[in-house]
Order: sequence, then C-alpha cells, then structure tokens
Amino acid sequence: MLKKERHDLIMRQINLHNRVLSSDLIQLLQVSEDTIRRDLQELADQNLLFKVHGGALSKSYHSSFDDSTVYAKDRKIVIAKKAISLIKDGMVILTGGGTTILEVVKHLPENLNATFFTISPMVAIELARFPNIEVIIIGGTFSKNSQISYGGHAINQISEINIDLCLLGTSAIHPENGLTDTNWEINQLKKTIFNSSNKIAILCISEKLNITQRLKVCSLDNIDYLITELDPKSSKLEKYKSKNLKLL
Repeated sequence: MLKKERHDLIMRQINLHNRVLSSDLIQLLQVSEDTIRRDLQELADQNLLFKVHGGALSKSYHSSFDDSTVYAKDRKIVIAKKAISLIKDGMVILTGGGTTILEVVKHLPENLNATFFTISPMVAIELARFPNIEVIIIGGTFSKNSQISYGGHAINQISEINIDLCLLGTSAIHPENGLTDTNWEINQLKKTIFNSSNKIAILCISEKLNITQRLKVCSLDNIDYLITELDPKSSKLEKYKSKNLKLL
C-alpha cells in the first residue's frame, strides 16, 4: 500500500471515529509500529490531526468554537434537524458529546424550555446561550480523548436521573452486532445511560453503518431512534428496520 493510501485510510478512520489507536491501525493496515508512528507524525505536521500517546485525535472534535474542519458538516446538520423534531418543551434530555451533538445544540429553537444534562463540557458551553434551558454538567473523570466525563461518579449521577430523551453519537453501528466501541469504561457509562433513559436516539452519518468495533454497548433492541442523513426508506437502512427501532 502506498503512503498516500495509508494516509487517506488513517484520515478516514479519524473522521469517522474522532480518534484512532495505533494498535488498530497496525492491524488494519498490516504495517509496523514504526510505519504508523511516522504516518501519524507526518499527518500531525500537516495539521490534519492531533498525535497523542497510543494514537491520534481529530482536530474538529476538539474545538466547539471553530467548526470549519468538521467532517461531513452538511450531513450532520441534516441529522441535527431531524433530531430536534424529537425535542419538546419540558423535557429532561441527556446528551453525549461529539460534533453531531454540537450541531443539534446549535440548531435548537431559541425559545426552547427544557433541562439538559450532558457529559460534554463543550456541549454545555453551547447550551449556555439559550435563556430557557437549564444546563447541568455530569461530573467525573475527564477523558482527554473523548472530551467527556466518565467513571463511577458520572455513572452514579446518571443512575439517579429520569431521562425523557437521550441523544448519543456512536463510533459504529451494525444490524446484527448493534452499537460497539473501543473504550471499556465509557461503554459502562453508556450502559447506565441506556438504563436511565426512556427513549434513546442514536445519531450518526451513514458511513458509520455496518461497522463493528471490539466492545459491545447494546443491541438494536435497546435503541428507539436511528437518525442518519439518509431518507428513512433508503435501501442502505433496510437491515436496520425493526419493530422497536424508528428510522429518521
């Protein structure tokens, strides 16, 4: 595989998942650790990603104020506008983090009256400009990679909330394997979120469909809404249709 092909594939993984582990890239590309290290350094030198210990992070994921580098921004705006149709006055809503959730917040009605809990400080900052929204940040250990709070303290807080609607992004979703991710501790947080939420909406661009990662979060039966930029009647979504899952 040529260097440019490796770089393009690395950037695709970064854009889709916001972060990538060197160990996963080594397995995916079938190259040495030294090769991946050099590739990540070259991409970092081009200001395309943040190189960190053990992998790399997306640049767009780490700035809520400069969204010029957000991957698939137009598609995420389409998703955001669909998600907003689920939000009603008086609701108690919990959000995850990530660029798609930030687009939801940026497009909320100015006069919305609701309570938002969030595990993302960046989302909380965006929510703060709405005069009728009460914003409550879930505290805990802060993940520098995912930019969210997690751990036992966060889990205890979320377990005590009766959530009307939860809005979460995802790294991967598959019709048979459900939601999957790569971080064990954050997966435990997500499972608590699912147990505390009356309705769950998963927001993701269609490029994340039919992907499976190492750790299981939940099956499709635990999800109420799957929101993509696609028309719900799209053939790409055929395998995701079930009696418990509504496509938006």
